[in-house]
Amino acid sequence: MKVTTAALPLLPLFQRLLPGLPALPGLSGLPGIPGLPALRGLSDVAALPGRLTGLSLTLLKASALEAAILAGHLLLYPSGIVQERRPVQALRPTEPRDAQDDAQPSPPPSRLPVPVSPPVVLLHGFIDNRSVFLLLRRSLVQHGRHEIESLNYSPLTCDIRTAAELLGRHIEEICERTGSERVDVVGHSLGGLIARYYVQRLGGDRRVRTLVTLGTPHAGTRVVPLANAHPIVRQMRPGSAVIEELTGPAPGCRTRFVSFWSDLDRVMDPLETACLDHPDLSVENVRVTGIGHLALPVHPTVATGIRQALDTAGPEAGSETATDTDERAGGLTIA
Repeated sequence: MKVTTAALPLLPLFQRLLPGLPALPGLSGLPGIPGLPALRGLSDVAALPGRLTGLSLTLLKASALEAAILAGHLLLYPSGIVQERRPVQALRPTEPRDAQDDAQPSPPPSRLPVPVSPPVVLLHGFIDNRSVFLLLRRSLVQHGRHEIESLNYSPLTCDIRTAAELLGRHIEEICERTGSERVDVVGHSLGGLIARYYVQRLGGDRRVRTLVTLGTPHAGTRVVPLANAHPIVRQMRPGSAVIEELTGPAPGCRTRFVSFWSDLDRVMDPLETACLDHPDLSVENVRVTGIGHLALPVHPTVATGIRQALDTAGPEAGSETATDTDERAGGLTIA
């Protein structure tokens, strides 16, 4: 009982660390100790060691996985520095032609057939490159997605708007080359914010069917205040001009959004900033439990969720949109 009594002043701290702990609005008499009020929810306090142990193990596993992914990514990083080579259409060998053929006008070149599934564009995060999508790209190819391209933007890029314009030109070139009217986009962290700006503010909803974001600070993140020296980090802060633009009206947006967010993502502060909540957008928020920020574009379970999101057709133009914020309660659990 002495241990329990000594722990009473620490209960507010436990409630802060464990949001699921019931509120303790009052004290109503603790049996066995005269004059000492009882604690409603005392059984929850008794269960704290087990809950803290489980939480610690989960954090330990997630941290170890993040460290392993970071080490592997540092090895692969040089391979993704160079911009991805664009496929070139093969030219047919020339054949001799007679004068009569020369007199006839040549038929217009036929466009490539429209693929069954739209091309997929992958957009990396801050101070990163396309190598982060190595495993995700392989997973998409193995499941029938063969038109996949990555865009490297310079780590010296200082403006989300400029990067969004570059993305728009890249997508227009893909549509022209493949004959597809629309594409799907997967953006990790900052990449998702760039793609969202293109869709909402630059008319990209005409081209982007589905936008999947992975750990993207849709409402801005407060993590690492010292990083404010970089202009693009300041644009990712809550209340920045870019974030305020994205909260503005977006009536008739034709793009479907799927936002994956992790409850162990330490780059998102607060965690819920990676959830997209906008009244004019068609949104599905998918909660991922058990992994951190770096694992989102790498983990096979998340890759499966991304494939399922891309295989689901987006909303048609002019269709009614709705924000599905209730999806935060469900999602993917990584063992």
